[in-house]
Amino acid sequence: MAVNLSTIAIVGCGPGAAEYVPEAARRVVAVADVLFGADRLLDLFADCPAERIRIDAEIPAALDRIAESHAAGRRIAVLVSGDPGLYSLAQGVVRRFGREHCDVVPAVSSVQVAFARLGLGWADARILSAHGRMPDAAAAELERSDKIAILSGTKAALRWSAELAAALEASHVAFLAENLTLENERFQGVTPVQLGTLDAASLSIVLLIRRTLLT
Repeated sequence: MAVNLSTIAIVGCGPGAAEYVPEAARRVVAVADVLFGADRLLDLFADCPAERIRIDAEIPAALDRIAESHAAGRRIAVLVSGDPGLYSLAQGVVRRFGREHCDVVPAVSSVQVAFARLGLGWADARILSAHGRMPDAAAAELERSDKIAILSGTKAALRWSAELAAALEASHVAFLAENLTLENERFQGVTPVQLGTLDAASLSIVLLIRRTLLT
């Protein structure tokens, strides 16, 4: 992959473990002047000499910092978890700076890994994010989907997922995937009651799979 130094690189870092970071991502980061990302993503590139700027929940402020570095002609790599095309900061960066000023480096998403753990394809999955606000999707609508993946990780997200799992319990089985690809990964089938009471990791995905696919 050629590195275009005049653009902002949006770098997918994979589902968690360093071994899942794409080689293309490492090449882009190696020539960056400044890295933007969450602490755990910055830690994936401990040997990179670039300046590190932490991104937290204040996304508008982070975009302003990126704009300052871009205006100064610095080589920028914005680190995002999973794949940039799946509910990530990438969309906000592209909207702010334009597609012509962004290079996107794809990677494996945690959703892909979650379905791989079950040996199921995911091309037909309904993927929802419960980060920040709950999905605007009713159980009656979602019941038609054979495979549902919910990006969760907060207590509110897990409660919403538990309510959906309870509504679909007759037709779907619930699974909770935590810290995928990391040493403390846990993947387990759960009941709706368990899902609503577990103290799950911040890196969590809930899968609801039609029972007939598991027989």
